[in-house]
Amino acid sequence: MADLTMWLEATGALAGAGGVGYAKYRAPRVYWSLVGLPATWGRFSFSYRSTMDVCGLTVQPSGLRAFLGRNVARREVQPVAPKIRGVRPTMTGLRITLRLPAGLEPADVIASTERLRHAWGVHAVRVVVTKPGFMELRMTGYDVLRRVRMPRKAQPHGMVVPVALRDDGTAFERDYRNAPMALTLGANNSGKSMFQRNLIKGLAQLPVALVGMDCKRGVEQSPFAPRLSALATNPDDAASLADVLVAEMEDRFDLLHLYGVSDIWELPEELRPAPIVVLVDEIAELFLISRKEDEDRRTRIVTALIRLAQMARAVGIYLEVCGQRFGSDLGKGATMLRAQLTGRVVHRVNDKETAEMGLKDVAPTAVPAACVIPANRPGTAVATDASGGWCRIRTPQVSRDEVAGVCRDFAHLVPDLPFLAPFRPIIPAPTVGAPSLVK
Repeated sequence: MADLTMWLEATGALAGAGGVGYAKYRAPRVYWSLVGLPATWGRFSFSYRSTMDVCGLTVQPSGLRAFLGRNVARREVQPVAPKIRGVRPTMTGLRITLRLPAGLEPADVIASTERLRHAWGVHAVRVVVTKPGFMELRMTGYDVLRRVRMPRKAQPHGMVVPVALRDDGTAFERDYRNAPMALTLGANNSGKSMFQRNLIKGLAQLPVALVGMDCKRGVEQSPFAPRLSALATNPDDAASLADVLVAEMEDRFDLLHLYGVSDIWELPEELRPAPIVVLVDEIAELFLISRKEDEDRRTRIVTALIRLAQMARAVGIYLEVCGQRFGSDLGKGATMLRAQLTGRVVHRVNDKETAEMGLKDVAPTAVPAACVIPANRPGTAVATDASGGWCRIRTPQVSRDEVAGVCRDFAHLVPDLPFLAPFRPIIPAPTVGAPSLVK
């Protein structure tokens, strides 16, 4: 009987260990909640002061504090570390609110995040400034981006579209009110098309007009024709479409002037024109020319895009530009246009210069992170956010047929915009297998 009891106890222990090991890889959230969180919390609590000290994140106490320390406590005066004001566990990590002492700034902590990550044995550590003097350490306990599962509450609303998962387990949202113009860069097979599919899938469910510029003969955007208000599949059509959008922008400014407001969102809903999102699939195709005769067309396109990027936010016209590279090597006007695109998403790149094109002017500390994205992690990118910081994201896999189905389901949301009628794509009959064309 004793042998049987011992055998059952040993079997139970092995089964429990095996279950924990299985959960670590197949159910990381469960493993983190049961094992990872208590271990990390304990490690953080016991080693916090010494870790901050060796990382250089302490300051010498003030004169009064040093005097009280010597004469009242009668012990050696210790350097002052940031005060812990709160610890909050999450399903993916740990969040610690810190009060910075005089002499420390968030940049000092940001520079030490890699050392803090190794000291506490977590997957990643990010720093978010919450208010002057306070910051939040956001620890991620495991690789959240290994298997992308979007939060259930992440749904399109207003002018906000969730398109990817952050490395802290929250949804990365494309907010057109806060970042009206955006640029997405990345090498071939890095995930740019997947990012755009998720974006179109979310936008299709909102009452907005979608305008496509896909100069690869429409191979990327034609399947979404039922939900598009306009589609240009070659540079000549793109130039004409850009001119029409600029004319519409000027008409909308006249409307704002008539009612004495500075933004379309200040207009009554019955008078407010439909927002327009312009999706440029490959920006280089609009800049590069092979003949001198095409120079005028290129100038028209570049000038129109720059004008839209500079002024169209107030009238509800937003740019979503995508490409492999976007620098001065594309020619005159490229750098000026890029400077107007505030939202930045950079997927895997083939050279450091491309990462700098997308991130150096808005988040220079994110450039190294964009240069080490592995090729076997498509959809992974570095993105800037509205707070001026950056984060790692990964786009969930979605098929083109799935996005096309959503576009068909929400085709009734296409707004009536007569000025875009000449560019409205023809929707083929279901029995016809030919791709969509442009009138």
